[in-house]
Amino acid sequence: MIEVRYQRLFGYRAGYLPRDRRALDEWLRSLKNQLRYRAAERRPSAAVRKLKELIDANAIVRMYVAEMLEQVPSAHKVIENTDELLAALDHIAATAPLYNPDPNKRNAFPMSSLFAYMMMTRAGEAVFRNDEFNRAIKNILQEWCQYLDSPESAHVLNEGEYGWLSQFAYQDMKLYEFIFDRTAPHWGWKSYNDFFHREIRKDARPITAPHDPKVIVSANDGNLVTIARGVQRTDTFWLKGEPYSLADMLDRSEHVDRFVGGYVFQSFLSGANYHRWHSPIDGVVRDARVVNGLMFSEAESAGFDPSAGILSEGYDACVNTRGLVFIESPDPKIGMVCVIPIGITEISSVTIKVKAGDRLTKGDELGYFSYGGSSMCLVFQPGSIDHFTVPAPPPLPVVDPTSGPAIQVNAQIAIAN
Repeated sequence: MIEVRYQRLFGYRAGYLPRDRRALDEWLRSLKNQLRYRAAERRPSAAVRKLKELIDANAIVRMYVAEMLEQVPSAHKVIENTDELLAALDHIAATAPLYNPDPNKRNAFPMSSLFAYMMMTRAGEAVFRNDEFNRAIKNILQEWCQYLDSPESAHVLNEGEYGWLSQFAYQDMKLYEFIFDRTAPHWGWKSYNDFFHREIRKDARPITAPHDPKVIVSANDGNLVTIARGVQRTDTFWLKGEPYSLADMLDRSEHVDRFVGGYVFQSFLSGANYHRWHSPIDGVVRDARVVNGLMFSEAESAGFDPSAGILSEGYDACVNTRGLVFIESPDPKIGMVCVIPIGITEISSVTIKVKAGDRLTKGDELGYFSYGGSSMCLVFQPGSIDHFTVPAPPPLPVVDPTSGPAIQVNAQIAIAN
């Protein structure tokens, strides 16, 4: 059952955790050895110290963390106590991930790797939904994001075997589609995050029918997970099938009622995808904001039961850190479209570059994800879509979201009425 649950983790599906789970166990053992070696020189960061203070002061959080570590199966128990967990968090937040050409051993989501077995426990499911614990983890992730924004993190951008600019990575991640200067240090990217949300060449993602407002285009690269129709204002998003719940997804925005009975088009971004997102229509931005939410949490409906076969994409759309960009079309039949970029794991950073009042042309950039796993929802009003032009995704239960039809930013996904 652990293998089934592991294969449902977002990092595994995104291609950032080892395909062979034995490599994860080996990495965890290696991490613990590094912690022992560097114990004397360790000076915990401010965010890690605050998490320690929370655990010490909050009996419920302390109970859940202790039970989470205890409930990890003994065969996979490497981090044995709270001090080791804190040390591991402190260590990871000061490192940049390495590339590995072997997908069976590739481990580029170290925070997800640290939490993998913990997230599978009952106590882990509870503590990663605890508001105070989640805020403390977010503070650590923000410190990590600062490191990954810094020039110090660029050392992994090299052409060696485990560098992100190796010949294998160049082909695997289709770096030839992106803007870079091969003569510059690190090919011109100033940090690991600068590389992660790298800009793509315009000719690599041309805008379909730029002067036809009826042609709606994809906001992002990725794979289609599902197209939902007749979406409800509120629904049981945490249960099998994960129906979408608009009030939760849209953070109870004043615009919710406009979308009731409409459509949700959700896609999945893998590690190799382009991580900037663009406007699917012409229009005016009515609202643009980030909703702070969870980061390392999955629906129990994705759980150990292999017959469930349900992933956590719909659940994540309701509870995770996400952006909301409401765009009003000049065509009343299209009405309003909401673009929802969703952070799933690691940094879960959503950066919006537009604001209310901005006028957009189809294909204009809206923002980007920093390092981490991600998903995207487009929400359309009822009656706005004549038909979707992307082939239907595999029916539930979905084994692997990357098995859905591939989509590319700025390419046609639908025709409006």
